Amino acid sequence: MRENSEPVLLMPEDVRNLAVRALRACGVLESNAASVAESIEAAEADGMHSHGLMRLPAYCRHVLCGKVDGSAVPCLRYPMPGALLVDAAHGFAHPAIDLGLPSLSAAAKKQGIAMMAVTRSYNAGAMGYHVERLARSGVLGLAFANAPASIAAWGGIRPLFGTNPIAFSAPGPRGPALVIDQACSIVARGEVLRKALAGEALPEGWALDADGRAARDPQAALAGTMLPIAGPKGVNLAWIAEVLASSLTGAQPSYEASSIIDDEGGPPGIGQLFIAMAPDGFLPGFGQRVDQICDRIKREPGARVPGAGRWRARAGSRESGIAISRGLYEEIQAYC
Repeated sequence: MRENSEPVLLMPEDVRNLAVRALRACGVLESNAASVAESIEAAEADGMHSHGLMRLPAYCRHVLCGKVDGSAVPCLRYPMPGALLVDAAHGFAHPAIDLGLPSLSAAAKKQGIAMMAVTRSYNAGAMGYHVERLARSGVLGLAFANAPASIAAWGGIRPLFGTNPIAFSAPGPRGPALVIDQACSIVARGEVLRKALAGEALPEGWALDADGRAARDPQAALAGTMLPIAGPKGVNLAWIAEVLASSLTGAQPSYEASSIIDDEGGPPGIGQLFIAMAPDGFLPGFGQRVDQICDRIKREPGARVPGAGRWRARAGSRESGIAISRGLYEEIQAYC
């Protein structure tokens, strides 16, 4: 359990610099370290701490033990028009995705729609971070990822699917209008890990232990299964993400991927799939129509537009900084 007293206050750029220093000290290429660090900075600034600095010690350990190749150079090729394939070469997902996103957006604008598969990859962090950049470039973004197994098939208790996040973004007239980012489980597994590190119990309904009983102990939950959103419908969504992110990309299926929580096994070899769509090919004024829906939701008391919370947190982080536990800060400093 990490010590949570006396938090350390960091500005967003401090988070990025700290992450770069730790990764570089573990032998990660400068460009790869910068790519991962930018996503960590974004996650912390957006209040998504389960995808921020909390993950960095595991990233460093996995470089040192060979679970991820910090020196890997991703390779982009075009197997057919409108289709991009990026081989992450068992390196970090972020530089592989960064390599392909500009070409994906350009292909969608030229052809109306394009798809990018990322294979032999690693944890991609918050998928909303990636699709938001597609919306910023003026295209709709849809993303799927598989992850090491943590959800059982409906009716079973053995983990077969990952939490398999799905993300979507849409551009508006002034930049991204909405960003949806969710796991197929009730809560992302990173939230269970965060509770475990803090020594806190889980709420009811998040997870089951290895025997299929309700688990409030985070360690028992990590050894068991995550509960899907909406029962069998959540498992169906995990199925969709699994087929698109592993079967289509040629990546490892979730049940064969090594854990990204412990240091056992080789590279997880998971995958991500991105679809970009150019809305102006249908009718002009797409962004304004999305804005109308968003404005209507904002007028409803208590309702919110997906992505609004992260944008509020982002603005606050720029003003007030980001507080992290001293224990986590010192753990990261040890890698530096």
